[in-house]
Amino acid sequence: MLGNAFILALRELRRNVMRSILTMLGIIIGVSAVITLVTLGGGATQQVTEQISSLGSNLLMISVGKRMGPGQTSGAEAFKIADAEVLDREVNGLVAVAPVAIGSTTAIYANQNWSTNVTGSTESFFFVSNQKIAQGRLFNVSEARIGASVCVIGQTVATKLFGSQSPLNNRIRLQKLSCIVIGLLESKGQSSMGSDQDDIVVVPLRTFQRRIAGNQDVNLIKVSVKDGVNTEDIKHELERIMRVRRHLAANDDNNFNVLDMKEIALMLSNTTQTMTGLLSAVGAVSLLVGGIGIMNIMLVSVTERTREIGIRLAIGALEREVLLQFLVEAMVLSSLGGIIGIVLALITAVALSGILQVPFVFQGGIVIIAFLFSATVGVVFGYFPARKAARLDPIEALRHE
Repeated sequence: MLGNAFILALRELRRNVMRSILTMLGIIIGVSAVITLVTLGGGATQQVTEQISSLGSNLLMISVGKRMGPGQTSGAEAFKIADAEVLDREVNGLVAVAPVAIGSTTAIYANQNWSTNVTGSTESFFFVSNQKIAQGRLFNVSEARIGASVCVIGQTVATKLFGSQSPLNNRIRLQKLSCIVIGLLESKGQSSMGSDQDDIVVVPLRTFQRRIAGNQDVNLIKVSVKDGVNTEDIKHELERIMRVRRHLAANDDNNFNVLDMKEIALMLSNTTQTMTGLLSAVGAVSLLVGGIGIMNIMLVSVTERTREIGIRLAIGALEREVLLQFLVEAMVLSSLGGIIGIVLALITAVALSGILQVPFVFQGGIVIIAFLFSATVGVVFGYFPARKAARLDPIEALRHE
């Protein structure tokens, strides 16, 4: 019986192809919108997570001031190299600690110049920041200790100053400092905040302090925590030691900030997922609109086929058989619309992933949910027209013109 109802449903859809397509349009748009948005949202979430992870493994950052952002150093004393040395010595569970000083300057080579960011740090900076070398080498412990005139540059700086030629063993000028390029970093692309992570020049911290900044200040301390160690416990220990180092009384607020990059990753991921959910909910409204369209067309179909229904009932068809026929027609309409919407959504998601430069993350769960929801819409909104058809009086139906 179910097979016959399915065959009759396909025959009816083929008889009114254009009307069937227009009826399915709401379902197609709804399903494709939901799947596309969820897929792009999943890709964006993965991209944010990967970019945060690329900043460093189990990374904690201690910055001057109460919060990250412009003006964070106002009213707060900068860190010193000794602060990082004490943390490295006294806190258990750390892999490496890197004091960091940051400034902006113009890098000059021959007749080329480029405004860039200069970072002064120790040899540990490359590990805690997950920076890998593409060519050449990183500066070593002795070079960092004596403040050697060497530097490691990012891909953007290399391209702007040297074009296609190798930057290794060439000298560039950073204000009063003339340094030899000993290494080229692997490209990391844009960060989740939109900044270019390859637009960087790294020099030994003592070199930066003596030749560029002219002071002993440290803006930031990066801390890498061992795998398996609770970063929350480490964070509390860092805060305790830094409060002692900065001579803060028990009732004084911290004039520094300890930031766990896992918290940033979680916050950005949650924000992305929330936006994706809201946009998907808007797309899901199209499914309801499509369901109303199916109910409307099925009511029209019942009216058009009143005599057919009357004949079937007169020759012995049961009410449940008529009910099943119209329910199957409605479900076939919505399911077929769901399948077309899924195909359209996947094609659109792949195209938009390339344009927006986010990874394509196939989510089978949302595809299955969208299809089942579209089929359910057909059953729910097709039930009333089907019930109306099943309850027709055969005699009155046969009289219908």
